Amino acid sequence: MKKAASQILGKIDICAIEVTLRRNLRHRTLSSGNTSGPRTLLDCAGLLTTMSADPEIKLPPEPDDLKNKSSNPDLRQDEREKRPDSDSWSGDRPTVRLSANDEITWHYLTFETETPSPAYLATSSSSDDSRAPPPECPNLKKYQSPFDWSPKRKAVLTWISVTATMFTAYTAGSYSAGTDQMTELWGISDVAAETGITIFTCGFAIAPMVLAPFSEINGRRPMFVVTGILFVVFQVVCAVTPTFAGMLVARFLVGCAGSSFSTMVGGVVSDIYRAENRNTAMALFAGAALVGTGLGPLISGFIAYNTTWRWIFYLQVIVDGIVMVFIVFFFKETRGSVLLSRKAKALNNWYDSLEGHGYYGMMMPTQDPTKTVPQRIRWKVKSDEERASLGKMITVSLYRPFHLLFTEPVVFFFSLWISFSWAILYLMFSAIPLVFRTNYDFNLQEADAIFTAISVGAMISTVISIYQEKLARRFASDKRRGFLNSPEGRLYFSCIQSALLPIGCFWFGWTQFSYIHWIVPALAVGCATMGIFSIYLAVFNYLADTYHKYASSALAAQSFCRNALAGAFPLFTRQMFNAMTYQGAGSFLGGFAALLTVVPWILVFFGPKIRARSKLASEILKDN
Repeated sequence: MKKAASQILGKIDICAIEVTLRRNLRHRTLSSGNTSGPRTLLDCAGLLTTMSADPEIKLPPEPDDLKNKSSNPDLRQDEREKRPDSDSWSGDRPTVRLSANDEITWHYLTFETETPSPAYLATSSSSDDSRAPPPECPNLKKYQSPFDWSPKRKAVLTWISVTATMFTAYTAGSYSAGTDQMTELWGISDVAAETGITIFTCGFAIAPMVLAPFSEINGRRPMFVVTGILFVVFQVVCAVTPTFAGMLVARFLVGCAGSSFSTMVGGVVSDIYRAENRNTAMALFAGAALVGTGLGPLISGFIAYNTTWRWIFYLQVIVDGIVMVFIVFFFKETRGSVLLSRKAKALNNWYDSLEGHGYYGMMMPTQDPTKTVPQRIRWKVKSDEERASLGKMITVSLYRPFHLLFTEPVVFFFSLWISFSWAILYLMFSAIPLVFRTNYDFNLQEADAIFTAISVGAMISTVISIYQEKLARRFASDKRRGFLNSPEGRLYFSCIQSALLPIGCFWFGWTQFSYIHWIVPALAVGCATMGIFSIYLAVFNYLADTYHKYASSALAAQSFCRNALAGAFPLFTRQMFNAMTYQGAGSFLGGFAALLTVVPWILVFFGPKIRARSKLASEILKDN
């Protein structure tokens, strides 16, 4: 039997046998009405045995009705559609060709979801397929999780973001250098002129709570582009306004537009870096905010002393316009939920296009991981379904920060700590010119040069912050390393470094004598700045690690308090220093700052217990 079969197979092409068998089986099935007959060569073993017994194989003639169908492409296509397995008779290829009548199944899409292949790739090709070529799959690399981006790409986005933060902070203090000329031009008091800083910080405090929902829906990039353009436009208004009222309105709008480059940059850092890799980027962000705050009055003092105050704003228009060019052309979307929604939309549009060309279904896995089945699918994103309406989101964004502020002790005391620290920073806009022009007879240009100490102190703190955590993780024991990964570990260094703020305040106040060299109080300004940097970074990191999904609301609460109090201090700085004396004012500020330095110590020792007693923090801990 085996010998005979070998002789037969040696003489006859196996493909001819297959075609003949399929034709005979088809003829028998059609003539008998039986649709459950043998379908493959394996099912036809008996027929092969019969054929192998006779060396003279005589194939039966093809029936006329089947011959007509075989010669007509349209009939062959119809026959294939009636018999879904005619083109996929072996292996694990799909046995059913889907159509528009099949139901669409919706699946949730995540960054970990493997994109299934189209069903047409799993079927055997047919030379008589009349369908047009299928459309190509869209490029899905641009929808990759930001956590998986290359270090180079992350670095580019980080530097663009922190540069924008720096020049936004520059805007806050640059205004102060032109107040002397404004008082002469518009006949206003010094206090009235200083309200230009206050109104700016009001916009900085309020706008993020309204703009945050738009960022959640549309992403970071659209918000940066739109608010960045408005930021530049309103700077132009500041430069050309003929009235003080116009200046105040423009400054408020500049603060509103510029706030996105402060509050949302922290979100960008969280978008692209995991918590354990976030320290360097957050240090750069905090450093940029303080460096810019010092650069503003430093550069503007030279401008106002040598030319008109309007060039303070013209320069900002030029520089901020250049930054905006980089944002428009090089800044990519970083918000993961938005990228995921765009990926789902791109895939669904591709599936629609495939079906428009007659290609239905994707090969989806079954309970057996080795098998797949064709299925009409579409993708959806869970965050899109859970998102509330825009009106409700804005309401929650306005309500929740204040709810956390008055119900969460951690948020309240952290907001108080950072608010007072930031107020001292903004107090410098009035205190430094007052003290150094009075005691050392400095002119505007020389007095504002002292603001270099703020920028230098911030740079030193940034470098220290980047390397101190790396060294601590390298040399710490396993137990200590675990503590560094906890929220309280974020406060480890600030417990010591935050003491530089009260030290700097006392130092600044008690060296304000004309017989003491001016460099001594200037160094005190740098010392206080290093303390402010430590507090700023610690508050951001601790609130983000503690409140997770509510972190934006917790940060919005401290941001509102921080900017509101900081904007108020320049209004009474001159009166306070003149009434209390320079030494008394410095001692008052240093004493209050010293009291607040206990905040990180309390949380380091009792933070877990405090969070456990917090209903919200404990719920978040359980969810994680």
